[in-house]
Amino acid sequence: MKNIQEDIKTGNFRKAYLLYGEEAYLKQQYKTNLEKALNPDGDTMNFAHYEGKGIDIRQLIDLCETMPFFANRRVITLEDTGFFKNKCEELAEYMKELPDYLCMIFVESEVDKRSRMYKAVKSCGAIAEFIRQDEKTLMRWAAGLLGKAGKRITQRDMELLLTKTGTDMGNLRMELEKLICYTEGRDVVTGGDIEEICTTQTTNRIFDMVRAVTEKNQKRALELYYDLLTLKEPPMRILFLLARQYRQLLLAKQFTASGLGQTEIASKLGIPVFALRNVLSCARAYTVSELECAVEDFVDAEEAVKTGRLEDKLSVELLIIKYSSKA
Repeated sequence: MKNIQEDIKTGNFRKAYLLYGEEAYLKQQYKTNLEKALNPDGDTMNFAHYEGKGIDIRQLIDLCETMPFFANRRVITLEDTGFFKNKCEELAEYMKELPDYLCMIFVESEVDKRSRMYKAVKSCGAIAEFIRQDEKTLMRWAAGLLGKAGKRITQRDMELLLTKTGTDMGNLRMELEKLICYTEGRDVVTGGDIEEICTTQTTNRIFDMVRAVTEKNQKRALELYYDLLTLKEPPMRILFLLARQYRQLLLAKQFTASGLGQTEIASKLGIPVFALRNVLSCARAYTVSELECAVEDFVDAEEAVKTGRLEDKLSVELLIIKYSSKA
């Protein structure tokens, strides 16, 4: 990323850039910044954008070979092409001798670092991977955006915000904008504001449901399940997320028993430390053997649905009832 920032600053651009990874917001920001720097006048004649699979490679190469019209540079952006996961021999070969006037920007979600295209871009350009940001980085970034709007927030309420929004920067940015508008005339964003205006992501609604189950609050657990169904969440996706949450509870309990610290456990589970505290709190309601049985139950339920022995909506409901029933 530093290389790209330096190229934009100096105006010394490479022939190709590959931007990839899970963090879509940052990836799109860098793509936009590169396009603006390479094509500051918004020249549509010498700029092309391709998206999706099925791009005609021969046609693309013909465009690359076309000299820019009354300009020094031709810019081509290609998004989610699959070139870096599937074989794309002809383009990879062409990348060895790109014309000096050409700059290609590839934007992908996933890449295979062993692919010829990856190696081709690496040899003639720059590659940047955009990973999910850690909680401290997200908190600083969010606090900075609020600060620019003249707002303050406590760390506890910031943790609440991230618990609701998740770690996707694009989603967090939208929720921050809602909060800034909602708190107009005030300089402090409170937990009450967050609860009132911010949308809880599906995965976090699932965790709320898990917490209700562990607390044996069957009424609340079922209400949350029906809410998710009302929001058109497929029962099988709910089952998958529910199973994943219980696997996290099991792993967190096992890692804790083996003496690992919270930071290391959070890293292994791929969640923020503040989110781990909630996971550990829920895990205390179970023994390791109970969690192992729960994980098996979720696998069995998925198989029962796939084989037609049980209806999908009912399968999840039965699991919620089973694990939220008071002994």
